[in-house]
Amino acid sequence: MFTGIIEALGLVQDRIVAGENTTFRLLSSFTNELKIDQSLAHNGVCLTVVAIENESYQVTAIKETLERSNLGSLIIGDMVNLERCMRLGDRLDGHLVQGHVDQTGKVLAINEQNGSWDFEIEYDAIKGNITVEKGSICVNGTSLTVVKSENGLFSVAIIPYTFEHTTFQYLQVGDSVNLEFDILGKYIGKLYANRQSS
Repeated sequence: MFTGIIEALGLVQDRIVAGENTTFRLLSSFTNELKIDQSLAHNGVCLTVVAIENESYQVTAIKETLERSNLGSLIIGDMVNLERCMRLGDRLDGHLVQGHVDQTGKVLAINEQNGSWDFEIEYDAIKGNITVEKGSICVNGTSLTVVKSENGLFSVAIIPYTFEHTTFQYLQVGDSVNLEFDILGKYIGKLYANRQSS
């Protein structure tokens, strides 16, 4: 489990393709605190640390993860948002995030708002995911509050601190982002769909 509060940025140093899997080697400021088998969210995707060497560590993504998220398009030199799993008893500053990306979205517009930024993101609503105004959404692993919510489209406001300490500073219109919709909303949507079909 994660909270969507980004701890650091990771730099992609290498990517090794083996069959349908891709292993990423990343540089991070807290590599010396990691251990093998530890869960670590990369742009919101929960991956397991499989190797550690000096300041770098490795994680492996399988085919489904690569297809469902934007990890498959990462190249050497890209930055990713990093968050270690939460500890029982810690404060929950963001919202409950599983690290299981539901789908990708596309940055439709970026508007500077006199000190903050408004990001409009579109997604395929046919997959059944929804947002609600003032609800939670996880974008590239970052816990955010939905400002505007429409069918297949939502916006989030990014404050300067978040902009400077996450990959939002690198995003451009047309970029793909990982989306994890609020777990409570997913359960309610599933219950509603089941009631409608019975």
